[in-house]
Amino acid sequence: MQISENTDTEVLQEAVDTEVRSLVVFNDDVNTFDWVIETLIEVCGHTPHQAEQCTIIIHFKGKCSVKDGAYEELVEMRNDICRRGISAEVI
Repeated sequence: MQISENTDTEVLQEAVDTEVRSLVVFNDDVNTFDWVIETLIEVCGHTPHQAEQCTIIIHFKGKCSVKDGAYEELVEMRNDICRRGISAEVI
C-alpha cells in the first residue's frame, strides 16, 4: 500500500486544526477593570457577567483562560486584545 505525501499532509493538517487551544489574558498595572471588561465583551463575545468574572480572576490570579477554541479563531482575538494594550497569548 502506497500513501502519497499529499494525503499524509492533509491528515496531519486536520489533526492540528481540531486541537483545542486556550486564549489566556494576563494581569498588568496599566489597564482598568472597565477596559478589560469592555474588551472581553467586544472581542470574545462575553456577557458582562462573564467578562467581570474573568477580569477579577485576572486581577487576583495573574491570568485567566478567557476562551477555548481553534487556534485560527483565537489568534485573531488575541491580536485584537493586544492591539488594545492588554497582554494575551494562545496556548
